[in-house]
Amino acid sequence: MSDLIRSTGYTGDTAGSANAASAAGAAAASDAELLAGTVAAVEAAGSVLRERFGGVVRHRRREELMNALAANDEAALDVLRPRLNHLRPGARWVEEELEGGALPAGEWWVVDPAEGNVNHLHGLPEWAVTATLVRENQPVLTAVHLPLTGETYTALAGGGAHVDGRPLRVSETTDLGLALVATSQARPDEADAVTRRIGSSITAMLLDALVVRTSVPATLHLLNVAAGRIDAFWQFAGARADLLPGALLVVEAGGRISDAEGRPWTTDSESLLAAAPGVHSDTVATLSR
Repeated sequence: MSDLIRSTGYTGDTAGSANAASAAGAAAASDAELLAGTVAAVEAAGSVLRERFGGVVRHRRREELMNALAANDEAALDVLRPRLNHLRPGARWVEEELEGGALPAGEWWVVDPAEGNVNHLHGLPEWAVTATLVRENQPVLTAVHLPLTGETYTALAGGGAHVDGRPLRVSETTDLGLALVATSQARPDEADAVTRRIGSSITAMLLDALVVRTSVPATLHLLNVAAGRIDAFWQFAGARADLLPGALLVVEAGGRISDAEGRPWTTDSESLLAAAPGVHSDTVATLSR
């Protein structure tokens, strides 16, 4: 299991343990209420992006494309920011969605206002709105809304993963040769070493797995792992906004999270692997060749 979610140790103090349990129960109830508000926020932002969705938008220059991506982000953030600030006035925001690494102490909103933004501009349906609350560098809750299907995927640390209220569970596949696996490109203009590593990993998986999917964004692959539709997903490099929502969904759906070499995953890791428990070790072996 990853370092994604910390457990609380028993202190041996019965009264203290009872008080701690009471406080934990109150915090869980509060976080459940926060999750409901977060769901409302991502669904409202998704409505804005759905109205902006249409045919393929052609751009002659990279600058034009980047401006269009930023316009989508801002349109969704105009809805998300005030709603999430109202929910947690003291929480800070991660301003750069492509950043990775550990966060400073306290509460942070890690938001991708248009996850799969480039797909949105190309008339493709694979895009979403995500919001994750991170507390003391641990994801507490997440909501991922898919505006074109109307589905909303949620996870609460210790409270399970769901889609529209229905529980999610990873697959029971135990044979990598029968597994549907997937990978994603973390960002444009990856370093040469990362690009080559992506290519070699796909080749290795084509030899060992049943079918390999390669597409963006990462979050949609990860929620499919949580739902048992995909057996494993890996990515080299990455960012908090790409990986935290789906990682929490997978953990809460009973999946395993590590880096590609099987070590505990953190936001400082150079890779992520999310898999059904039955194929995790074989996937690590393939990716480590």
